[in-house]
Amino acid sequence: MGTKHNLRILAAVSAAGLALTACGSTGSSNSSASSSSDCVSGQTIAFLGATTGPNGALGQNMVGGIKLALDDYNKAHSDCTVAFKPFDSQGDPDQATTLATQIVGDDSIIGLVGPGFSGESLSTGKTFSAAGLPSISPSATNVTITQQGWPTWHRVIGNDSAQGAAVATYLKDTAKAKKVFVVSDDSDYGKGLAGYVKSGLGSLVAGTDSVATGQTDFSATVTAVKSSGADAMFYGGYYSEAGLLAKQLRQAGYKGLFMSGDGSEDAQFVKIAGADAAEGAILTAPAGPAPADFDAKYQAVNSSPSGLYSTQSFDATNIFLAGIDAGKTDHADMNDFIGAYTGTGVSGPIAFDENGDIKQSAIFAYKVANGKLDTENPTPIK
Repeated sequence: MGTKHNLRILAAVSAAGLALTACGSTGSSNSSASSSSDCVSGQTIAFLGATTGPNGALGQNMVGGIKLALDDYNKAHSDCTVAFKPFDSQGDPDQATTLATQIVGDDSIIGLVGPGFSGESLSTGKTFSAAGLPSISPSATNVTITQQGWPTWHRVIGNDSAQGAAVATYLKDTAKAKKVFVVSDDSDYGKGLAGYVKSGLGSLVAGTDSVATGQTDFSATVTAVKSSGADAMFYGGYYSEAGLLAKQLRQAGYKGLFMSGDGSEDAQFVKIAGADAAEGAILTAPAGPAPADFDAKYQAVNSSPSGLYSTQSFDATNIFLAGIDAGKTDHADMNDFIGAYTGTGVSGPIAFDENGDIKQSAIFAYKVANGKLDTENPTPIK
């Protein structure tokens, strides 16, 4: 991904039926490879992430992608369907740790889509690795996750190092910022992404600050941003706090560019900030727009529009389904299948390196314009 040519490829993939294909010796399409004689009943795919709470909208986007993939698969395999079990962590690493124990104790679960957030990935990775349960995260981007030596952990999205460098490039080359103030929340994701942005900006950093998850009064940060003379600011964190920070900055008269990452790239950012305060904000993500017909198919199953991470979770689910079609019925075989997997999904080309990171990713800049987050026309950051 990352060019108009690749966006046309995504559209072609969508037109072909939104199917992932495993290449080489790893199997075939998720919709046709298995037969009833090969059926292993009772297989379940789980999800771990926030479906309620302050950032539940992001998890709902992921669940919607999983449901679409399973709906496609189960219609084609009515004699051998795959079940779905979501586990709502509310994005809390402590809750995720408890839920992880439940997940590994369920023998029906062949694989996990998730965890959804970086903090809960770091808190649960050891448990899943010890149990041998393969997982594919559609959204956890903290760089250190794939440095832990967990052979069962994979992600279908670019990490914070790539996004942080792209943000810095955008601020320097596109926004032409002269001074940038960098703020992060206290999450593993927010701190990690902001750190890479700072590294990329170098001497352009005019100041830094940190806030707490759940904080609502940002007056001290607003004062620091304005006093720094920064003509742009970057926030590493999620839309709940990002929206309030943008709102309070504009109320205080700050005129500079407001920029944040994929944790804020959701319509909820505009809703929380208000259309006027959100106008002109740039929200980046290591995820391109969905193919033209993906959203219509998504809404037919979920009765709501798709969003950030919907295509990634769709693709992650389809990798597991391709493994099931290829006869992978235990955790070890499924994990080997994922490691060797190559294919093209609706989110782009997919293959994993030895650490579980996706080998190829692209970063896009999404803009709030006319009171709405434009998710259809992002700018690839090169």
